[in-house]
Parts: sequence; C-alpha cells; structure tokens
Amino acid sequence: MIAVQRIRIFHGVVNVGRLRCRSLSAARSLTSCRSLYTTAWLAACTAQPPERNIILMGPPGAGKTTVGRLLARRLCMPVIDIDDDVLEKAWLMPVAEKLSQVGGKRFLEEEGEAVCNFSVSGSVISLTGSNPLHTEAMQHLKRNGLMVYLDVDTDDIIQRLTRMKVNRIVGQEDGTSMRDILMYRKQFYERWLDSRVLCGIGDTIAEVAEKVHRALHRYQDSDSETFTSTRSIVSGEGRSEVEPKFFSDVVVEGLAPDGGLYVPKGHFPKLEPGQWQCLAKMAYPDRARAILEQCIHPSDVSPLELKRMVQRAYGANFSSEAIAPVRHLLHNQYVLELFHGPTASFKDLALQLMPQLFVHCLPQMCNYLILVATSGDTGSAVLSGFGSLDAVARQRVGVLVFFPEHGISEIQKLQMTGIREGNARAVSVMRDFDFCQRAIKRMFGDGSMTGHLAVEYATVLSTANSINWARLLPQVVYHASAYLDLVRDGVVAFGDPVDVCIPTGNFGNAQSALYAKQMGIPIRKVICASNLNCVVADFINTGRYDLRGRKLTLSHSPAIDILKSSNLERFIYHISGGDSGLVRDLFTSLEKHQHFEVSAELRQKINQDVRAGWCSEEECLATIRDVYSQTGYVMDTHTAVAKAVADRLQDHSVPMVICSTAHYGKFAPAVLTALQQESIPGEPLEQLDSLSSAGTMPPMHNALVQCLRDSRSQPHRVCQADYHVLTEEVETMIQDSFLNVQ
Repeated sequence: MIAVQRIRIFHGVVNVGRLRCRSLSAARSLTSCRSLYTTAWLAACTAQPPERNIILMGPPGAGKTTVGRLLARRLCMPVIDIDDDVLEKAWLMPVAEKLSQVGGKRFLEEEGEAVCNFSVSGSVISLTGSNPLHTEAMQHLKRNGLMVYLDVDTDDIIQRLTRMKVNRIVGQEDGTSMRDILMYRKQFYERWLDSRVLCGIGDTIAEVAEKVHRALHRYQDSDSETFTSTRSIVSGEGRSEVEPKFFSDVVVEGLAPDGGLYVPKGHFPKLEPGQWQCLAKMAYPDRARAILEQCIHPSDVSPLELKRMVQRAYGANFSSEAIAPVRHLLHNQYVLELFHGPTASFKDLALQLMPQLFVHCLPQMCNYLILVATSGDTGSAVLSGFGSLDAVARQRVGVLVFFPEHGISEIQKLQMTGIREGNARAVSVMRDFDFCQRAIKRMFGDGSMTGHLAVEYATVLSTANSINWARLLPQVVYHASAYLDLVRDGVVAFGDPVDVCIPTGNFGNAQSALYAKQMGIPIRKVICASNLNCVVADFINTGRYDLRGRKLTLSHSPAIDILKSSNLERFIYHISGGDSGLVRDLFTSLEKHQHFEVSAELRQKINQDVRAGWCSEEECLATIRDVYSQTGYVMDTHTAVAKAVADRLQDHSVPMVICSTAHYGKFAPAVLTALQQESIPGEPLEQLDSLSSAGTMPPMHNALVQCLRDSRSQPHRVCQADYHVLTEEVETMIQDSFLNVQ
C-alpha cells in the first residue's frame, strides 16, 4: 500500500517551501532550517494520523472509475465510486433518475450534501465530474485526501462522451455547448488539485492509471527531486561536499556555497508526445503552469499557488496576449518575440515569475538583498519584477543592481535609474559587466562579509541573475511554447525537428533551450550567436575557452558584451553527463589561469547539440536594414546578430526559430543608423518617435515609451571599480532598506 502521508507537506497545513527559520545561522542554510522543522514536527506527532485517501477527479469521460479500480488493485486498497457507492445508496435510485427529478442546480446541492455525510480512510475514491463544484463537499474530502486531477484533453473527452451517447452533463443549460461547460469546469478541478496527471491525446485507461501511479510516487518521494552543485565532489564515503538541496533552498540561495551553480541531481522531466500535443492547444500561461508543475515539486510550490503566480506573471502586464508570439519572417525562418513584457526584454519572461517564487520560499526571520549584475536588460527586469511584489514582501526584500556605466544603451540606463521607489536601486560601475558579475560572485564566497551582514543586519544575500535556478527555469517554457505554436499553426507536425538561434552572452538562454530539448521538444541544434566578443562561439568551435589578453569591446548589442559566461558551467555539467570534478577543474583553471580546454571527445558531444558563430558590427546593422527592406520588420541589434549567424549556419532543411530578445526601441540610435536615417535625435523619446513615424513593425512598445516619459533625468550613483567600494554600497543599501538609517 502506498503511504501518502508526508513530512514535507500536508496541503493547507505545512509548506516547507515557506519554512520559518528560527536562527540566523539556520537562515543561511535552508536545509538546516528544514531539519529543525522536521524534528519539531515529528516531536509534535503523538499519534499516527488517519491514512489518507487517494481521490481521483476530472471531467465526465476521463476514466476516473476504471482508473480507480486499476489503481486500487495495484495498491491493494479499497475502491469507492461516488456515483455507485455513495449517491445511489443514499438516494436509493440511479443518479440519472435523481437528476431528471430535481434538475441540475438542486442536484449539485444534494450531491454535495451526500458527500459531506460520507467518510472513509485509506481508499481510492473516484469522484463524479460535478463534485468539485460543491465547495463544502470538497473541503470535507480534502481533509483526509490527496486530490489527483486527471487532466484529459477536451477533444478526447467529447469524443468519448459521443461514443457513450452522452449529449448533456450536469450543469449544462440549453444553449451551452459541451465544450463550454467542460472548459468552465476546469477552474474547479484546478482549485482543488494536489497533483495533476497530464493525459496525452489518445491515452488508454491503462496508460492513465500508470501515470497516476507515477504521480503518486513522485508526490511521496519528493526527496528524489533535489539539486546539487555543478562543482560538488563526492567523497570516498559517497557523500557530496554540498548536501542536496530542494527547490525552495536553491531559489533563495542562488549560488552554491562551493561557487558552483545548482542543477537538478536527477534527470530533467520528460513529457510524452501526446502530452505536448495537448499543450499545443493551450494559451501561454496554461503551458507555463503545466510545464513548471513537472519541474517544481508540489511540496515546494503547490499547483494552486503556482497557478496564481503564473496568472499574475503573464497577463495584462504583457503587450501581447500571446505573451511570446512566433512570427513568420522569411522562407522557413521564424522570430520568437520575447520583448512584449513590461521592460521590453526577454528577461521579463522569467523575472515576472521568479520574484514570486523567491518570496514564497523565503524563511521568515531574515531580510534578503538581491544582488544583480547586468549587461543591460536584466537590471530593469529585476527592478520591475520585484517592484510588483506586495508591500509586505518588499519590506523584507531589497534589490541592488550593478551595471557598467558605459556599457549599456542610454534607454536601458534610464529604465534602471528611473526606478527609485521602495528597496530598489541601480548603481553604475566604471568597468564592464564581467567585473560587476565577478564582484558579486566574490561577495557570495566572502564568508566574513556574509557573516557580518547576517549578524549585524539579519540580512542574507541572494541573486536574480540567470545563475539562480528560478531565473533559468521559466525560460524553458518559451522555447517549448515556440515549438508548440509551430505545431498548432501546422508549420511542423510534432516530432519534426527545428533549429533555434539565440544571441548568447551568459549562455542562460541557450541552456534553457537545451533543457527544453531534454524535456522532449525536438530541437535539433541550438545555434549560439555572438557579436565581436565571441568567446562563447570560439569555445563551441574549438573547445578552448581563453580569456588571456582578451579585452571586452563595446558593441551595438551590449546585452551580449560578456566574456565570462556563467551558465556555460551548467552546459559543461550537462554535456559531460554530470562530471562535477571536470567542471570544478575547468572553472578553477579559468579563475586562476584565464583559460581551459576540453577534450576532443567532449567537444564532439558539444557539437552534437550546439553550433556557434559571430558577426561584426557592420553585419549587424546591415541585417537590420536588409530585413526591413524585404519585410518591413524591424529587429533590435541582438536579434540581428542572431539572424546574421542563422543565415550563415542554417542548412534550410528544418525551420529556424530566431530568438528576438529585446524590442528595437531599446537600441534606437543603432537601429536608426541601420535604417540610414540622416538625422538622429539626441533625446531617447524623440528617437522612439522617429522609429514610430517610419511605420515600423512590430509597433512601438507602449510601456517602454511610458517609462521614458516618467523617468526624470536625475543623477545616479556611480562607483569606482573597486571590490571594497561595491561592498560598501551593499552595506549602505541594507541600512537604507531595512534599518531606515538616515
């Protein structure tokens, strides 16, 4: 018999993803906090709680009754069907007869009353399709039950009901279609679920029963979904130097204590083709929720909480209802538009969700300062995402952004420095992005500094850069969604491969595409596109990562003006089969000697998944001009880098998806130069007006325009490139944010 009792979660009672730490020392290690909590919880348990029921819910025709019988037989548990074993015994008549006697509205009330008078433990229970519409009945069942939602494709349900000659279901009024009532009911199923079983198109009952069994095993065995460091070395006793962490731990910690990046200890979840085909019919938020549920254990974030976060992250704050639409460009090239969020950058796709995940996972007794190094777009997206949190959350979370004073566009700078409300601040540094990123990583490894902040201010450092797993994970969704859009629109049949071309600096966007591939999206090649700072492209093509004598050059595409690519560490860990010793050796060599080289065998594995190229500044601008002249479509400079490299490397045998990572308005001077405008205005708003007057497509980003109108031309803080100066900024920020020191 499967034990569905849990130490890590009893829905509505305990969520260890929101543990309350009781000491500053425990605050730095959420695993310690988890251990403290578990000990207290076990000590408080004086009696064995009743064995929980496994409750199957879903629409009529989902197969709940038959799946319940198969599952009960497999688990050696009693099985109860609400229709046969509860309602008909209580009413002494068939359910259909009762429905015809009292009508739909009264039927729901009497059905709910009967369920409220029913009680059992340790059984598999198959609900009716209408049970979840009755709040009191579901609250009664949920007190001692694990709710498993059989999420079956609506077309599948309609076909099954048609074969069963069912043309009307409970609550379906005259003039309401079967499809409409089924879609209406989804909100009630999702309100109560603890675990979703995403059923593929055409799944048999036996296949659904097997998926339910796997879902129950996953729910019970949350300890299998842990994370480890890319540099974690296993000792002779088989123990790792960095203990496995849960999702809620890695979200808050950001960087592993050994300097590595957190990655899943096991395999990435993989969806079946039939499941992906169901997702192809969904809107972006629904796809995001379904995919992220597979990657985040419900003991860290429940499905209901995740749904609320996703709905808040991807809604009216995006200028396109599609969130991340795919647009046909030329021939078999397609553009994935990732710039419709509030700050007109692909970073919004992650950073409208990540702050909600972060706050959800926070221990209570500490303040947190989010440190961010940005090459342009991340800063404003972080400030926007964390700024949208509620007032209570903002009292405990501050955001400090470091950016290169001369390494971003003027519009990007105005976006960041114009945000001065709450515990949020952007400070420029008289060096490049690599220096800012290196300084922040050094702070995380500086025990004397982090200890001082914890003792003096009860404050812990974290990060929202793509080194944080919760920043990277939501990016997997839009790569999957782009492919599903092509399937929905008939460009490809599911299983047909595509290539993806991504302007690449820190490698996070490229790595998220590789994770989408691991989940079952048939991406053939991920093509990394660099500008003249082409260290990543050189590494992919030669196996050598060499920074000796290499200087960062400012370009028209500043977001990829990066020489030290943080997420390359995750990529090498992934491509080497999880060889953390190799990763540690390579990146220790990079830190000490400014270079490393991988073996010919590993390079061959790299080239099976990834290709790379780069383009000059002249090619970048020429690409913008050529695409506009042929299509009327305007690209930003980063998208143009990807387009130029895609043109060079594409073999045209499969569709190419080009990631458009920013709206062209953010880089207006370069775009206007590319379009050969003779006189370029000096003021950013006038530059955007010039682009708008050209009748460009896609249209101007209204939120970007409004941001510039609201921004005041005020001086901002500029720091010298000194590690100790930056640490002083951190301490000052903490004092201003959490102590109200004047």
